[in-house]
Amino acid sequence: MPSTTEHVPSNRRERRHPETGRRRWATLEQSAGYLGVTSRTIRQMIADGRLTGYRNGSRIIRVDLNEIDDKLMQPFGGAA
Repeated sequence: MPSTTEHVPSNRRERRHPETGRRRWATLEQSAGYLGVTSRTIRQMIADGRLTGYRNGSRIIRVDLNEIDDKLMQPFGGAA
């Protein structure tokens, strides 16, 4: 009997919210507000590969806020 679970390639890391286990989808404008930048900056981050944009249809673009937390928000500095 075939498996009903969806196969996810091993080279693709799924980023899920640690508490709910789900992705946190946001529009470009919501993502920009989350980071305190413009939606144009979010588009540029997608274009240069710093973020992954996900399409739903031909015009709707979403960003996973978990990916923003993982990829863009990196700690630095601090007392040694």
